[in-house]
Amino acid sequence: MRVSLRWLRELVAVDLDVAILADRLTMAGFEVEEIEDRRAWAEGVVVGRILACEPHPDAQKLRVCQVDVGQGEPRTIVCGAPNAAAGLYVPVALPGAYLAKIDLKIRPAKLRGVKSEGMICSLAELGLTKESEGIHTFTDAVTVGQDVRPLLGLDDVILHLSSTANRADALSMVGIAREVAALTGAPLMLPTPKTIAPQKSGKAPVQLAIADPQACPAYCGTLITNVQIGPSPPWLQQRLEAAGLRAINNVVDITNYILLKWGQPLHAFDWDRLQRVAAQTPVRVGVRFAKAGETLKTLDGEERRLSLENLLITAGDVPVALAGVMGGEETEVHLGTQNVFLEAALFASPVIRRSARDQGLRTEASARYERGVNPAELEAATAEAIALLREIAQGTVTYTTLADRRPPLERTLTLRLEQVHRLLGAVVAEAEDSDEPAYLDAETVEALLRRLGFHLSRQETLEDELGVWSVTVPPYRFRDIEREVDLIEEIARLYGYDRFEETLPAQAELGALPLELTLLREVRAAFRGAGLTELMHYSWVKGGQPNQVTVVNPLVAEFSALRTDLITGLVQAFRYNQEQGNPPLNGFEIGRVFGQDEEGLWENDRLGGIIGGDPWQGKWVRRSQQPQPLTWYEAKGMLESVFQRFGLPVEYQSDRHDERLHPGRTAVLSLQGERLGIFGQLHPQYAAALELPAAVYVFELDLEVLLSCLEERYQQIIFHPFSTYPASDRDLAFFAPAALTVAELSRTIWKAAGGRDSLLESVELFDEYSGSGVPEGQRSLAFRLSYRASDRTLTEAEVNELHQRIRDSLVEKYAVTLRS
Repeated sequence: MRVSLRWLRELVAVDLDVAILADRLTMAGFEVEEIEDRRAWAEGVVVGRILACEPHPDAQKLRVCQVDVGQGEPRTIVCGAPNAAAGLYVPVALPGAYLAKIDLKIRPAKLRGVKSEGMICSLAELGLTKESEGIHTFTDAVTVGQDVRPLLGLDDVILHLSSTANRADALSMVGIAREVAALTGAPLMLPTPKTIAPQKSGKAPVQLAIADPQACPAYCGTLITNVQIGPSPPWLQQRLEAAGLRAINNVVDITNYILLKWGQPLHAFDWDRLQRVAAQTPVRVGVRFAKAGETLKTLDGEERRLSLENLLITAGDVPVALAGVMGGEETEVHLGTQNVFLEAALFASPVIRRSARDQGLRTEASARYERGVNPAELEAATAEAIALLREIAQGTVTYTTLADRRPPLERTLTLRLEQVHRLLGAVVAEAEDSDEPAYLDAETVEALLRRLGFHLSRQETLEDELGVWSVTVPPYRFRDIEREVDLIEEIARLYGYDRFEETLPAQAELGALPLELTLLREVRAAFRGAGLTELMHYSWVKGGQPNQVTVVNPLVAEFSALRTDLITGLVQAFRYNQEQGNPPLNGFEIGRVFGQDEEGLWENDRLGGIIGGDPWQGKWVRRSQQPQPLTWYEAKGMLESVFQRFGLPVEYQSDRHDERLHPGRTAVLSLQGERLGIFGQLHPQYAAALELPAAVYVFELDLEVLLSCLEERYQQIIFHPFSTYPASDRDLAFFAPAALTVAELSRTIWKAAGGRDSLLESVELFDEYSGSGVPEGQRSLAFRLSYRASDRTLTEAEVNELHQRIRDSLVEKYAVTLRS
């Protein structure tokens, strides 16, 4: 928020240096991001009167002016402005003046042979506007030679403040004035607007219809007739300009002025247009949520398609404004407006926040409603607005109506001095030789809170107890002061955080990561060790796919849904890197995917990866060497190396369900009987459509299943030394049905041997054959089984007995035909 120091001093009698005031505000939680000192913009610029204005003898577009600046003889000034004329009072920059906004030092000079002793200025040259068509002229009574800065509002300093989200009251000049008064002890001089008694005669012209009192707890409408639309007085325009707002006309400017001063947004409707839209008498002004398919053309000229989340102001059930955000073009105040319907309302913060976000529209009004407008000062803001409309626009108040469902704004909290000492600790001792810790006393606590507008009353306490108070929260702080700790924060903020002792905990404890995060770090390290780069993508994707979760109000229209897998994003990243001429992308990603089915919405954490291309691309090789893309077994080996690092017995089963993957080179991964994920090569047609290499492999794992198994193994890790005794190998060859998978056979072999803790050390398939000499519908498989004991050399009899048990188990379960 932009705070005018000149305006602030009308509300609180503060005479601190601007730098000291900015520091006080920053330390109190209102960060001053910039100090805009306007006093330097027009130093040395005075009021001058053009006595004569003649064409330049050698330049068609220049004029030679004789200007009285109150310093004796008139000065000759060459001016190129088209609106320069005799008799005008204008700002004149004298020689030696420096115009800071255009970085120009004024010096006597000759322009086309004519001496010029100064410069007649436009508002753009003085920094008040971006562009000007000509020089500025003063219309009010001014004195030749006087400083122009008080006339143009340039005798001011603007503080650019930012406040925390809970301090809605800080988005108003009155709120900042209260804070400055509390911080400095300066007296507060807030105005007390007089309540205007409406003149009611005959039938009521307006009826209010509030469909949802929770969305709109209070609505005040005032009919003001016979207004005179015109420009606002200079003082009002200057205050709006200092706050960063553009002056429009006196009625609209008054609503913006009240918004800046009290933090209460107002909106003025053209009453005659409102009647025409409503097409009824009396006019039924309503507040309701939008219906599907409704539209509204707002003041910015945009035709907006409304959603069910948009709160509307209606006239005869026709939308005329986006409540709390922006008015409608059809009922705006214009130069021909004669009667005005003034709206002052309270809207629920979440409702306006959703509505503004849905339309991608944020205004000064919505910014205040989103944080929470002070419900206690609705009448005060409205009364001052009505008074200004009577004074500046010569309007007559004819009718006022109010629908009020505001809850009571009373809250009393208990504050304990003991709790203040416990949370804030000791204050910095004023005496350097003092060894005893000093704490805030009861009188200081009371004084600090009373300066903020709190009312305190002492409670009776036991003799050994410290002070206890009942604290009544003022209405303008009702939204953010809810608990005792909020009061203690106010004490610390006002007293000064830097005035408390810096103390550390008596004993610090070592931090530790949860087991899940520890394992996740190890998983990341394992995949990086396997040669994969960690990738990261947005969870947002393009919509239109089945089972997607569609976002109602996406941040970007092109990404209106949530991803259902990681593979799609990884393939797109691989393709993008290839298009940029980069080497093949071998990467992995850990992220969340979303979906919906018959049971509703679901989300799950996954680990995906992509491997492929020629690893020698872009590297020095012999010219005769042909591209060597990764084989299925090489890609599978990279994934398998990670599983072996953690000792995970992952099994592979063939799969044909994902159309993006090669049907003969895709496997479902399982771990301890649970589905872990999928691994396979991209289908050649799918890869060709994306102009990718043929040998690209992807995998996607269920992270929850992986971490659950790792957690079990992590808790059961037992060190086993390597055996110093030799292994005994046996080959096992047989004919088996073609539909029987190697994973099933391996599982049976391990089970027959007695599990992973038996004498069987490893099972490895080393040969497969089908064709001549093999029975139809079968294939020949050969496994190498290694046996080893950790404490002795195995005898022939021990190995043969276990090996025969495995052979018998395979014959009994699968009816295989043994060949060895």
